[in-house]
Amino acid sequence: MSAGVIRRDKKEQRKIKDNELLKEKAVILQWEAMSLQQIQDTLKKNADELHSELTEILSLRHHQICTKEATLLDYYVCGFWWAKEAKFKPTQISFTMAVLHMLLDNIQEKQMSLLDNLMGFAKALAVACRCSALEEGTSPPLDREEATALISYTRVSLFQKYRLYELLFTTPREELLTGMERMIEVFPCEDAPTPLEEGISTQVYY
Repeated sequence: MSAGVIRRDKKEQRKIKDNELLKEKAVILQWEAMSLQQIQDTLKKNADELHSELTEILSLRHHQICTKEATLLDYYVCGFWWAKEAKFKPTQISFTMAVLHMLLDNIQEKQMSLLDNLMGFAKALAVACRCSALEEGTSPPLDREEATALISYTRVSLFQKYRLYELLFTTPREELLTGMERMIEVFPCEDAPTPLEEGISTQVYY
């Protein structure tokens, strides 16, 4: 056996090992908060019903008085509705919501910088777009156009407001109670001035 054939065999073996490693690492994100059947059922609901559904699922019941919960609820509702308007399938919506959740978690729990979070987003998206190259007979959750649309949406909804989300999750928020005292003088009835003739009647005045 020639040296060229041996080198070729080693390259093929190395490719096989690399593909096996990629398959192990290629975990496509799925949103744990909702099953695919729940997502399918939720697609039939209008915006108000979606808002109520996610309020219960995410346990954000204080969103009317809590800025943080209101922001989170709006973030998830808008993301789900965008994916619905983009005609995404339940598996694609699940991936989209999982990515949005991951990005927020990276800010809140891991306190990632914008650059690190962008890299994490790119890796998750790359796995979702190349899974068909790793497994024969499968199609990727997102094609190129869908991935580009998700990138554009995430850029507008999160990355352009990254500093605001950092402040929301990392800055302690204290409730400040403010008060003001004012002195109001009230005339007793016996000393009250007589109303003008063109004014209101005495009965109404007193």
